[in-house]
Amino acid sequence: MTLEQLQALCAAEVFPRFAAKQLCDWLYRHRVDSIDRMTNLSLAQRARLAEIAYVGRHAPVNCQVSKDGTKKYLFEVSPNHIETVYIPDADRATLCVSCQAGCRMNCRFCSTGQNGFHGNLTAGDILNQLFEVEKYAPDTHAITQPGNNAITNIVFMGMGEPMDNLDAVLDACRVLTAPWGLGWSPKRITVSTVGVIPAMRRFIAECQCHLAVSLHNPVAAERERLMPVQRAYPIDEVLALLRQYDWNGQRRLSFEYTMFRGLNDDLDHARRLVDALRGLECRVNLIRFHENGARTADGMPLGTSTPSAISAFESYLNSHGVICTLRASRGQDIDAACGLLAGKNTRGK
Repeated sequence: MTLEQLQALCAAEVFPRFAAKQLCDWLYRHRVDSIDRMTNLSLAQRARLAEIAYVGRHAPVNCQVSKDGTKKYLFEVSPNHIETVYIPDADRATLCVSCQAGCRMNCRFCSTGQNGFHGNLTAGDILNQLFEVEKYAPDTHAITQPGNNAITNIVFMGMGEPMDNLDAVLDACRVLTAPWGLGWSPKRITVSTVGVIPAMRRFIAECQCHLAVSLHNPVAAERERLMPVQRAYPIDEVLALLRQYDWNGQRRLSFEYTMFRGLNDDLDHARRLVDALRGLECRVNLIRFHENGARTADGMPLGTSTPSAISAFESYLNSHGVICTLRASRGQDIDAACGLLAGKNTRGK
């Protein structure tokens, strides 16, 4: 819960108003997992809270460790399962969190989308991924202890479409960034989207975290073969919306571009991408596609681009004014790389 939500709870229970701040301290500073441990609340208050509320912490049920140090955690969010990926890299460690069990967007290349939609996570389910990975990863420690190999960044790029569960995502971001919560800088958090325009508009207005847009093809008809959302929210309209905002400040705009052999990885597509992004302050993250048997809507198999094609594409963008980097592929051996999270333990699947 946010501070405002806790204040409403305390008011409804005729607790003192300052009790809400005490609850925030216990939940987000001390990270308690039990109401009984909130010792500056009276015994009567703790007993009443235990009747109507719970902390909501639950440990992962499984963890797989990649040869490159990436860890994939499996959490049960009854009656389903979700996956969370911890990615250590020198002096930083990124946590890739899920916001839904499954996904409604049905992107053709994404293992999550191919498994269907099984429900939204709460803000507590989202935050629990951070708290529990901190606790259970042997090389991570509480972020309040400087000098340790802490979780330094969060990306909402796990299972689910953040803009399809925006209330919970915004509440989680408020807890992460508010002084009564974890007090993180919004610059440490990136929220992704396939381009759900109404929710994007609200997100930009209410949140200062970075935004990443899954683009993957600048040609509308070709993008639709990969991403059904193109029919509802065409990429031209997404870009038109983004041009209404200033991206020159602390908030960063980026585009995700997965490279598919023979589909979107030639220099003609690079030229079209430069034209599409002209005038936008942004960067492009190129992503190697990890073959998973996926096909386009019309049955074309999706394959991995060659290293030479990726290098030429990256060089073209950088030489034509679009900052472009190739995202390192991590955790492929445990199905933790981009697009591979599938919630294979989801019940009924």
